[in-house]
Amino acid sequence: MFRKLLTIEEAKQVLEQSFSPKPVGVEHVQLSEALDRVLAEDVVAAMDVPPFNRAAVDGYAVRAADTFGADEDSPVILKLCGHVSVGESPSVVVEKGTAAEIATGAPLPQGADAVIMMEYSIQREGDLFIYSPVSRGENVMKAGSDIRKGETVLKRGQTLSSREVGMLAALGLTKVGVYKRPKVAIVSTGAEIVEPGKPLPPGKIYDINAYSLSAAVRECGGEPILLGTVPDEADQLKAALNKALSLADVIVTSGGVSVGPTDVIPRVLNALGQPGVIVYGIASKPGKPTTIAIVEGKPVFSLPGHPASSLLMFYLFARPVVYSMTGRREESPLMLRAVAASKMFSARGRRTFVTVNLTRDKSGRLIASPVPLGLSGAITTLARADGFIEIPESQQFINAGDEVVVRLFQPTSYVALLTE
Repeated sequence: MFRKLLTIEEAKQVLEQSFSPKPVGVEHVQLSEALDRVLAEDVVAAMDVPPFNRAAVDGYAVRAADTFGADEDSPVILKLCGHVSVGESPSVVVEKGTAAEIATGAPLPQGADAVIMMEYSIQREGDLFIYSPVSRGENVMKAGSDIRKGETVLKRGQTLSSREVGMLAALGLTKVGVYKRPKVAIVSTGAEIVEPGKPLPPGKIYDINAYSLSAAVRECGGEPILLGTVPDEADQLKAALNKALSLADVIVTSGGVSVGPTDVIPRVLNALGQPGVIVYGIASKPGKPTTIAIVEGKPVFSLPGHPASSLLMFYLFARPVVYSMTGRREESPLMLRAVAASKMFSARGRRTFVTVNLTRDKSGRLIASPVPLGLSGAITTLARADGFIEIPESQQFINAGDEVVVRLFQPTSYVALLTE
């Protein structure tokens, strides 16, 4: 039998009191490898971007005062004094009454303070006829107008997207300091588990959890370490967990945490070190057998063997810990209000999680429909779901037509719903 089952909130409180997730270190990576990494330091610009005044259009570099009074009937005529190309230092000087042809992005030559667009000028026999005036600074991107030297352009804790990587490249950086990815060891237990790709004997199933949990670790910024499958045998489990503790910052196991004769993980965890098991059973459906331990200062999440149950419990308990250890800023879960498509029942005395997919009816309302095959052993339960609904321990059911709150698994679900 399980010890006293903890509520979701109680289990989270015990975990928070026993383990405080922090980044596991800092490393400097090449800019080409910086995508989706988390900055470990503020980035201060050591230069202006752009580093010089540059033309924003193809046209002619001029002194703005020389173009005043130009119109379609009475053009201003300037002498061409040369040409400025992209990537070269200008060799010409724009003096009063002259203009230099210039390409977009090319440095503004000395003496010029504006660029007249080609559309408003005509070049003829060494002269430039200008049919519209420009003001000082017009069509010029000034030095430091994008980024100023000494400016803090990125803050510690920011996750680097393609946009931020581009900013770093603009500053000429080749490496950037980021938090190390926490390593998460994944161990599957059970005599019925077979590695994908191998023949599947009668009574066996492929190891779903190792790969779904590995992907979940990557989704929250961790680095998974797959340690394969281990039989439900105490000595072999102990050896596997000791190896996991030596390699990783967080350990996740699946299977072996119920009350059957082969479910020995809790006993093995207590034998590995203090404090050992801190959570042994949670008042939830699915996920009741979930066990959490702290061994050698590292959290161990022992999840049920059923794939959907395992992944949901990872989402609720392990994901926030791994996420914090990456240095990411905590984000509130994305939630939407919807209408229940049908009646949904809870498990007496346990927090019940009902996976749902979301659609819109003819009036545009969001409708939350329970995913078919809602047994915890069916991975399709999560594969088909956009999110889940929580039914509190004190509530017996949700009626069809009731308003419900759906917590989304991924922001992509929200984007897809917006575009329907």
